[in-house]
Amino acid sequence: MNTNWLEVTIQTTADGIDALSDYLLGCDVGGLSILDETDFQDFLAKNTQYWDYVDEDLTAHMAGKSAVTCYLSDDEHGRSLLLRIRDGLPALRERMGAQMGTLAVSLSGLKAEDWENNWKQYYKPLPAGEKLLIVPDWEREGLETGGRIPLFLNPGLTFGTGNHASTQLCLQGLEPLISDGCRVLDLGCGSGILAIASLILGAGHAFAVDIDPKCVDVAFENAALNGFDKRQLSVTWGNVLDDAALTKHLTSEPWDVVLANIVADVIIPLAPLTPRLLKSGGHFLCSGVIDTRADEVRAAIEAAGLKIRHVYEKDGWVSFCAAV
Repeated sequence: MNTNWLEVTIQTTADGIDALSDYLLGCDVGGLSILDETDFQDFLAKNTQYWDYVDEDLTAHMAGKSAVTCYLSDDEHGRSLLLRIRDGLPALRERMGAQMGTLAVSLSGLKAEDWENNWKQYYKPLPAGEKLLIVPDWEREGLETGGRIPLFLNPGLTFGTGNHASTQLCLQGLEPLISDGCRVLDLGCGSGILAIASLILGAGHAFAVDIDPKCVDVAFENAALNGFDKRQLSVTWGNVLDDAALTKHLTSEPWDVVLANIVADVIIPLAPLTPRLLKSGGHFLCSGVIDTRADEVRAAIEAAGLKIRHVYEKDGWVSFCAAV
């Protein structure tokens, strides 16, 4: 492949291919290449005259494999477009639901270390809420905070740079909830930005959870950039909705603040669990809710016995702050 091009592959499901393709075309991306598991199965079914056995390893390898690949120019325009595509994937998943699959992004045509350095130019210090300044770690030199408290971050390709509206809303809603020494639980922690923000604002301890194992190392690395270690921050991976042992551990001692910057399809089933996670007078702050799903999420929170205290909105996204 010409090294002046980036090959970008986004994993999905057979049911999600059309929506993902439409999304990419809407981003002015052309020349899509589609891998569809159902096409593979149809090919096998329609050509049985050519074989009487298919290697089980090949069949297993193709199971659940559907993806859309596009090609972007390896220059400023292409890399900027790639960031825009990635930033829009959470909204696509929110609109279309579980049928979209993981929407994991992989690259080829450029060495990973080169991409890691190239994409950094698009992230600059970003104010959040009234107090914080989200600072990419490579922007430390000559930093002017304007009186804000810096939160240093090196997210790599993990969700949670502080740029997305849902994270901005969570950071805005977090500030008035944090009191000195309080305990914070961050569900769906990504880069660890919200848990770390809690510690910077005065929390005594934060516990971060994500379904992606890679986020454990990323969160600890980002915590270290801000002077925190495992004495102040705990991080684990797992799904609180179906891991009974994890749920038991998290509910063993209630929390002052529970954060969930995820999506509506996770917040809705999570809502009934939140009263068990919270102290009396504690707060549940959730975000990642696209405005068309806000009424559903509000209803789920209120059905769980929580009272909505504040609603924050930005760029078509909604965040709810509720109390026991």
